[in-house]
Amino acid sequence: MLHCPSRAMDIENEIEVLREQLTEKSSNCVYLLKELQLHRRYKENDVSSYELEGLESLGSMLRIVSQSDGFVDISKSTIQWFRVQPEANKKEIISGAIKQSYAPEPHDVGRYLQAEINCCGEMSVVKTAGPVDPAAGLVDYVETLVKNPETEYNVVVLQINGIKQPNDSIHVLCVGKLRMRLSKGKTIIAKEFYSSSMQLCGMRGGGDAAPQAMYWQPRRDLSLVLGFETTRERNSAIMLARRFAIDCNIILAGPGDKTHW
Repeated sequence: MLHCPSRAMDIENEIEVLREQLTEKSSNCVYLLKELQLHRRYKENDVSSYELEGLESLGSMLRIVSQSDGFVDISKSTIQWFRVQPEANKKEIISGAIKQSYAPEPHDVGRYLQAEINCCGEMSVVKTAGPVDPAAGLVDYVETLVKNPETEYNVVVLQINGIKQPNDSIHVLCVGKLRMRLSKGKTIIAKEFYSSSMQLCGMRGGGDAAPQAMYWQPRRDLSLVLGFETTRERNSAIMLARRFAIDCNIILAGPGDKTHW
């Protein structure tokens, strides 16, 4: 960057082009897998009334859509999302993921996602064509951040204890080796060491902001939904906090999650 700025800029442009190509190929791969899956279901006479729309990778949004020619109001159906282990085909409920859309979070990588839709007593099941893919370059990025004592993120507070907040003010979330801190200027909103009562996961309530939003319960009497500037920052913050927490013999997971990962 210092001695060859033009070369550094060329490398950045090449990386951006490669990312776009990878996204396009990933989209094509998912489409082909869905076509194969649909063909197999036609042969088995087991065609679902719904399908999943969206890239099956971290940083994207999956949405349940109807394959019926007629109008189907999915909002009136009961929905529940699950993680499925690829080896044992073991289904695990994702607590709070009950909307038409779901944004994969780091714990979902390497696992299938499945949604069960109950419409007027009729149960339908949709599942990703393959395990959720990681985001390109994210693991290396987090490994770089781990070397720092702490990393700061600019966030907005979307909810406090389930109550919506005006999202016009910037807060700073600090993810450190021993604790996490949320502040606005000199005012500390939350500052807690990693503990068994702390919970952390991607936002599960659906909505367009979900891929950039994180649920954080620093302690039992306080829960927050934080919005990040990008999906990359949201996912790196989750991965970084979980990495530091493991070093403190704490496993950070979301509400109702099993913690054997």
